[in-house]
Amino acid sequence: MTPKEKAKELLNKSMPLAHDWEADNKVVAIKIALLCVDEIELYRKQIEDEYNEDLYHAYGVEEYWQEVRQELSLL
Repeated sequence: MTPKEKAKELLNKSMPLAHDWEADNKVVAIKIALLCVDEIELYRKQIEDEYNEDLYHAYGVEEYWQEVRQELSLL
């Protein structure tokens, strides 16, 4: 899945959560999706610290989530 497709998927999954808020649903959904990306990054750092390995750079995953974050900001 491309970063753009993942960004759209996270947005679509976040929209129902934003439905009950009194704000623009898309803006709230994007913020929720960005929180998810933040949590993924935090978890990655914890795993790397625990195992003393740079797993994401080794597999190119860090760049993927950075691109997902960028695509979310463009939606």
